[in-house]
Amino acid sequence: MVYSHDGFGIGNIRRMLGICTHLLDSIDKLSILVVSGSPVLHNFRLPKRLDYIKLPCLNRGISGEMSVKYLGIEIDEVVKLRSELILSAIANFQPDMFLVDKKPYGIGNELKAAVEYLKTKLPASPLILILRDILDRPDAIIPEWQNQGYYEAIEKFYDCVLVVGTPEIFDICQEYQLPPMVAQKVQFCGYIRQQLGHKSPNLIRSELKLTKEEQLVLVTPGGGEDGYSLIDTYLSSLALLPKGYKLRSLIISGPEMPLEQQAELKQKAAAYPEVQITEFTNDLMSYIAAADVIVAMGGYNTTCEILSVNKPAVIVPRIKPSQEQYIRAEHLAKLGFFTTIHPKDLTPDILLRSLLQQLHISQISIPEINLNALPKISQYISTLLVKKNSLIPFCYN
Repeated sequence: MVYSHDGFGIGNIRRMLGICTHLLDSIDKLSILVVSGSPVLHNFRLPKRLDYIKLPCLNRGISGEMSVKYLGIEIDEVVKLRSELILSAIANFQPDMFLVDKKPYGIGNELKAAVEYLKTKLPASPLILILRDILDRPDAIIPEWQNQGYYEAIEKFYDCVLVVGTPEIFDICQEYQLPPMVAQKVQFCGYIRQQLGHKSPNLIRSELKLTKEEQLVLVTPGGGEDGYSLIDTYLSSLALLPKGYKLRSLIISGPEMPLEQQAELKQKAAAYPEVQITEFTNDLMSYIAAADVIVAMGGYNTTCEILSVNKPAVIVPRIKPSQEQYIRAEHLAKLGFFTTIHPKDLTPDILLRSLLQQLHISQISIPEINLNALPKISQYISTLLVKKNSLIPFCYN
């Protein structure tokens, strides 16, 4: 069983579905039940032997405050409803293992009853916490984890913490001051290598009717909830494009972008016949592989997709409500993986200058980075399932 939430954007559920798909491909006779409040879960291509329970949506706005996304009831009532749905699912599904995404007790502590149930009623079923490489600034995460009792929760309930990142980029044990009993449960798995999409680059370029001389720019703000500024600035930059460049642009605005903002951007894009704009694709990797350069925000999944195909990119990271994207982008930009622009410095001329510099890179030469998270996670999960009734603390260093 897998718990994943998306209070802002669609990054968490995309990452967890990627992990689930790899687990299903590599472990025989495995079935996975996902519980999630993601409003776009039904849009994804779901693998066989995976099903999901849709929880009522919660939303974390730019301020970082949680609120009810659709239902006209108080947040405490929705959290209580979600908590009871999760507990009921566990009691009936009786999972052999429970994977938890990001928060040891879930949103609003909605998982607390569930992890306590597993500890007492299903003690042989391991609890695994999966963390991305960076959560936020240390001065934001440390007090939050202390106040929420997350350090104690990991020590008491969790068998292992799998980090989809590397300590060379960001060492959460040091940065977030994990106590020794928690730090010894941490395993760094590397970043997630994204598989090639379902269409070849040649097919994508043919479908978009690109000539051999044209270069393709892919613009993607991820889920799109706060992606308006990036796309609007990009469209404005096209008016400054010097003569002689033959650029075609594919903009994927994201399913979470408000409809009125989508309409405004489509109207603005209509002035540029070389621009195509669409809302969503469940095969983004095919378009990333086909592009000559990517303009994107700095979400974990998008970053891994760019690294997986070694593409030039301009990253404009989100800085609210979390600075996770900014920290990641700064670390990777310093190592030469791509170029980055701070949102406060984002102007049409700066964006265009950075874009053209990346287009002139004929071949990227970047340092190696560990992209073996998926097979590493599968190895851990498979071994734990085999040793389910053993007292060997497999995940400990």
